Amino acid sequence: MNLIIKPAETFRGDYTYTNSDEAILRFPFPFPEDIYMYAVNVEPHVRGGPTSAYDAVFDIDEHYVGDMEDRAITLAEDPLRCQVLPHMNEAEWDTLELLMESLSYDYPEHFTLTKNGDEWHWVNRPLNIDQHFTFGRRETLPYGPFEYITRQVQGDFSVQDQRDGTLYMDGGMVTSQADWSLNFDVGMTFHEWHGPVPLAHEAGVFDRALQYLLRLQHGKPVRRLNWTITANPRLDTSPENYPIWGPEKAEINPANVAHRMCLRVEVQTLTRLPRSNAILFGIRGYLIRLQELARVKKWAIRMHRVIRDLHPQIAEYKGMPRYRQFIIDYLASYDDGSHLNSGTAPEQDAL
Repeated sequence: MNLIIKPAETFRGDYTYTNSDEAILRFPFPFPEDIYMYAVNVEPHVRGGPTSAYDAVFDIDEHYVGDMEDRAITLAEDPLRCQVLPHMNEAEWDTLELLMESLSYDYPEHFTLTKNGDEWHWVNRPLNIDQHFTFGRRETLPYGPFEYITRQVQGDFSVQDQRDGTLYMDGGMVTSQADWSLNFDVGMTFHEWHGPVPLAHEAGVFDRALQYLLRLQHGKPVRRLNWTITANPRLDTSPENYPIWGPEKAEINPANVAHRMCLRVEVQTLTRLPRSNAILFGIRGYLIRLQELARVKKWAIRMHRVIRDLHPQIAEYKGMPRYRQFIIDYLASYDDGSHLNSGTAPEQDAL
């Protein structure tokens, strides 16, 4: 992969984050049809998909350096954004190995992993990291193994321990979540941490999803998409910091909605870890301003129809009750009534 990484951008304050043309066209647009309703929508996590965002096991993109710097800022302000319960030590090393091997395989120009028995050498060129350590010995790393590697990979991560016929969220690195709290959810069961989601429980979505995940096999990871709407390209939209980012939502109006409102999409991956039998849940988030998304004709038309016809409870949960109409009105000018093909590919090669 020919990955060009930008200098650091900001995801707070002056919000210098922007998407290049290439980043827009590789965005993992979430709507394959003109209507949206909750579904398990799980598929095998294999390389390849509608855009190049699916070409690596753990996607790294042009925003990598800025993303990692924003994570470091959040962790310095609130170290509890990374927590792993003591019995998950084996899962921590599983995670480190999986992420290091994946990144060094998919992006060899940026990451290198060399093994000599238990003596490992990790090089991360974009972040200027050169680390010799002993696999299995925490004291040879500057952080615990889970925190060490997830400080260097885009997206949030949690580790689920499987016991008592369910999954427990027993650890995580969560600095770019869509309004949920690791500190609140750590130790909860699968149904407990999904409790706030409207309509899906009544439809049995989470019952089916849990039974599917309990049978997840090593070597056969899966993925699904999730999405929300957020004001400004901010990674840290945590409940803990709502007094900081919440007021920004009140500033949205018809004049600035195209520039300030963002579609946030998560490519969620679930991988069975080999030693611990835990499940690593990766939540890789992508942000695109509405005015960037509107440059892809199919996406602008489809998103207009999805948001216009969205169930009111889902619209509220997705974070848009006050400015939903602003979004609809902005995108309406792009909707010429044309028939759209199923699927999420942009169906254009250039902008």
